[in-house]
Amino acid sequence: MTSSTTTADIASRRRGWRSPQGARSHRGLTSWAVGVLVAAGAAIAMLSLLLSQSVPAAAIEIAPAPAPDLRAAPPSLSRITGVVELYTSQGCSSCPPADALLKAYAERKDVLALTLPVDYWDYLGWKDTLGSAKHSERQRNYARARGDGQVYTPQVVINGVAHAIGSSKSAIDTGLMLTESDVRASRVPIMFWTDSSSIYIEAGSANPTAILKEATIWLAVIQTSADVEIARGENRGRKVTYTNVVRELTPVGTWTGQPMRIQLQRSALMRRDLEQVAVLFQNGKAGAIIGAAITGLW
Repeated sequence: MTSSTTTADIASRRRGWRSPQGARSHRGLTSWAVGVLVAAGAAIAMLSLLLSQSVPAAAIEIAPAPAPDLRAAPPSLSRITGVVELYTSQGCSSCPPADALLKAYAERKDVLALTLPVDYWDYLGWKDTLGSAKHSERQRNYARARGDGQVYTPQVVINGVAHAIGSSKSAIDTGLMLTESDVRASRVPIMFWTDSSSIYIEAGSANPTAILKEATIWLAVIQTSADVEIARGENRGRKVTYTNVVRELTPVGTWTGQPMRIQLQRSALMRRDLEQVAVLFQNGKAGAIIGAAITGLW
């Protein structure tokens, strides 16, 4: 299965979800289809989505990848082959099972699992303490790119090209399997590590058979765990634990199919609640994710 010729639909049972187009539309529905978008083209839209708290330009150095320094233990290539982004909300009664399920994916070595809380349910009586309008916009960008208009919670986006109900393990597993084969030929070899002063992103050459040979490089700053006591709204009285919460997502460069290294000043991320950083290599702002890695800050 190649990303230039195939589209896969993943069927699953609808266990409960919420769409901002119809806040109660999840009740009484029994089935649904998961759409998979075939990502194509190499157009990169990067600087237009710089976040208000993005990494300062002065903190970034981009250079061709140097020869490896054999005097130091080199980092290993990232083993991640799947990325799961969970769009969730503290104001969504269907979301806690998905929040709990994401933790299981975060414990896998081959999957990068991220929580991106949205803000579009804040009007229901509880303002999401982790929610971000930028996460909501990223979710909408995915729906526009797929062409299906599907925006709801809990929703997972898988490898940038498929979506599924975030509480359905079978649908997520199927999506990971199908999209992994779609992006395999284009996957970017990545090494990602930190030292006392810097964060390093190093990427290799594009596979000669790769369909996608350009990518936006996104840096995600992550809070590993967040416990939230919800006082109002549909989840009032509940305490929910969120895993790998994205607190910032910033484009920091472009990969053009050639070996490269980006060096970021670690001082821009010196907050004790920010425990990890991840990097995503993505076709544009809402396309296939062809490389990912994660590392600790402390």
